[in-house]
Amino acid sequence: MAPPANGRRNRQDAMTPFVESCLETAADSAVAAERKSRKRPRARKLLRLLSDRKNILITTHQHPDPDALASSFALCYLLESQLKDARIQVSIKGSIGGGYNAAFLEHSDIHLVPWSDAALRRYDAIILLDVQPPFKLNPLPEDVVPLAVIDHHRSRGRRPHYDFSDIRTDVGATSSIVFSYYMELEADISSDLAAMMLFAIETDLAGAAGTPGDLDNVALSSLTLLADTRKLYRMRYADLPQNIYVSFSSGLANAVIYEHALITHLDNIQSAEAPAVIADFLLRFDQIEWVLVTAVSGSNLVMSLRAGTDKKSAADVMRRLVRNIGEGGGHKTKAGGLVPMENGSDAEIDRLRKTLRRRLLRALRIRMSRGQKLVPAAS
Repeated sequence: MAPPANGRRNRQDAMTPFVESCLETAADSAVAAERKSRKRPRARKLLRLLSDRKNILITTHQHPDPDALASSFALCYLLESQLKDARIQVSIKGSIGGGYNAAFLEHSDIHLVPWSDAALRRYDAIILLDVQPPFKLNPLPEDVVPLAVIDHHRSRGRRPHYDFSDIRTDVGATSSIVFSYYMELEADISSDLAAMMLFAIETDLAGAAGTPGDLDNVALSSLTLLADTRKLYRMRYADLPQNIYVSFSSGLANAVIYEHALITHLDNIQSAEAPAVIADFLLRFDQIEWVLVTAVSGSNLVMSLRAGTDKKSAADVMRRLVRNIGEGGGHKTKAGGLVPMENGSDAEIDRLRKTLRRRLLRALRIRMSRGQKLVPAAS
């Protein structure tokens, strides 16, 4: 049931026996990983539900990251190959922040349909990826229920019922879940698509999230053999705008160490991905286990939390940070949150930052102190 089976036949003249052997080994591992899963409402069930649908929308959370984009594109390609009479479109609500996300989109070749809440009624099936309806960044109005939800994040409270629900919290990236659909259907993965999916999984597993599950490992090994290496290189080392470097400078200058935790703050950010990217980078500091990055984004104070230890869940700690003032959640090693601000004044930002710092140190049982600058001031 290997996803690259057809691709292997199409390119067998260019492949060595070694590569073919690696692909077969990955396929066997993928089957084993699938058998370990408790639930198996996978690709064939989804296709049955969509068999009589003619106008299908695929979407993901607002301000999407590479995993959200790649999983949406990959599912679109897969459904187009399987549902010949259906029109399948991808649409994104909200901007795609400049930087890594925009660079990723630049190297994709899919057409995005402009978002319209009013147009949602014209679709007879909506598929939601990398997010769930109760989440803050769900793009759908409350009265619009998706036919299918595919995600790897933990749900809060009881999961609502959908005709198709594939939520696997033991998987590190939604692109890995979509990869398993290719595996199940023995569908071809082009070299371009493999590069996109590989890059997306790598970025979602970056830094603190570098604990891939069985399916992630299978996807990574298989896609590495299939990916267009030139395209992958261009995505990994894409040109970046100045605001990314400004954010890094601010993050380093403001970083303060409290025992095994590090906290920093970014001023107004132009790229929604900046806090997460900087949190992943800072977690690599060999003397800390936790990183909290806060940033001003419009009328909200947003944050990314990273954990380099499995003693506590980052998702649980994040919920403690935003209790009664905002919302947040995530995974065992990484989480995100958002606190709405009344006026965004310097005094309000400073007050919220102090509250979050106090709550984080208390959750981690770190005594309050002045802390120590990560980068000492030049003398």
